[in-house]
Amino acid sequence: MPQEKSAGAIIYKLKDNKPYYLLLHYLGGHWEFARGHGEEGENEQQVARREIEEETGLKDLQFVPGFKGYTKFVFKRTWDLPPEEKKKAPWTMKIVTLYLAETKTDAVKISSEHKGFGWFTFEDAIKKLPKDAKKVFTQANDFIISRKSI
Repeated sequence: MPQEKSAGAIIYKLKDNKPYYLLLHYLGGHWEFARGHGEEGENEQQVARREIEEETGLKDLQFVPGFKGYTKFVFKRTWDLPPEEKKKAPWTMKIVTLYLAETKTDAVKISSEHKGFGWFTFEDAIKKLPKDAKKVFTQANDFIISRKSI
């Protein structure tokens, strides 16, 4: 099975000492974290920073030291195929490295890859996420809560 790698971040902002998480509404209908593929010469954190800026317009990210998580899922790359070829598309395994990043910015400018976004509490965000993202998201939330600054 072919494999792809990408990197991104679980982005949050604090409001009244409570974390609110940014989720993007992808064109495919699911809600997820900002992420994308690397370019030659980039490390994973550079990929995450560039992709987040491209997908959200956020530039003031502060990566939280000590957190790094992963999700993986399988998909078929069919969006650029004619209808008769879609069933023949191979399954691909995607492994996503996710960092934890804080922003102070409220305004988000989504890219054409998305149809919406929202800032959600943990309880609301976890209901929207796909199954493969819930574990790492819970780990990130626990990490934030355990930090002395909150």
